[in-house]
Amino acid sequence: MIRIGTRGSELALWQAHYIARRIGENKTEIIIIKTKGDRIQNVSFDKMEGKGFFTKEIEDALLTKKIDCAVHSLKDLPVDDTSGLSIAAITPRDDPSDVLLIRSDRYDPSASIPLVKSAVVGTSSLRRAAQILHEIPTLTIKPLRGNVPTRIKRLREKKFDAIILARAGISRLDIDLTGLIEFTLPFSYFLPAPGQGALAVQVRHEDIQLQEELSFLNDYATRRAIAAERSFLKEFGAGCHIPLGALAHTDNSSVHLSGVIASPDGKSFYRASATGENPEILGKELARTIKEMGAHTIL
Repeated sequence: MIRIGTRGSELALWQAHYIARRIGENKTEIIIIKTKGDRIQNVSFDKMEGKGFFTKEIEDALLTKKIDCAVHSLKDLPVDDTSGLSIAAITPRDDPSDVLLIRSDRYDPSASIPLVKSAVVGTSSLRRAAQILHEIPTLTIKPLRGNVPTRIKRLREKKFDAIILARAGISRLDIDLTGLIEFTLPFSYFLPAPGQGALAVQVRHEDIQLQEELSFLNDYATRRAIAAERSFLKEFGAGCHIPLGALAHTDNSSVHLSGVIASPDGKSFYRASATGENPEILGKELARTIKEMGAHTIL
């Protein structure tokens, strides 16, 4: 029996059950673990100390052999591997885009981003806040924590005019969005978090047999693309503490990577793209380019 560790949110459980189905539910047991990010709901991510808000306790359970593998949203997993642990598999990526959900009474179809310019937008992501403010500087950003259904409930309660969520989370939970306007934020000016839309299956480094058993879950193209994004992220030493976005895709042997660094208010904004064959080198080179453009001044 393979014991799978996961957070207890609806989305995390969907992800764990997805992996369990791929492995074989009769071969797996799901164990719920509460993380720091789950316990502390009244503090925005950029104010929380350290990294791994949604992963540390799960990794500890893996290291102490309370579980055999862990399923993470890859965007939550710090770029530096925890000593003794490895990523055994990265799954095929779902749509990595972000979605602006808008209350119908705050919808402005005449605008390029169809939202009234005085709107209050809910997000606790510095990345999302900076990019939307860069496009509409007159918005008010207010923190929004909680699981996906809770965030949508607060929007319906008119505590916000709009909120920003990952498309993958909305799709996986098949949430009813009746009465709300969905606007997919284009990659041309709105980049996701590195790894957004993909899942990581983490194991103990010493557990070679399990790594081999889980290797069928790997998607080679996704793994290469995300390696470039996480290499870019690593060069900035970033977690949730600076507004950073990155997105890569593969084309035969080439990897195409776009990255952005911004100030929290969106006024300073540095974005560039590059192409290469080695994902790790590509991420480092793009980070150097963006630093030379001036991003180092806001880090």
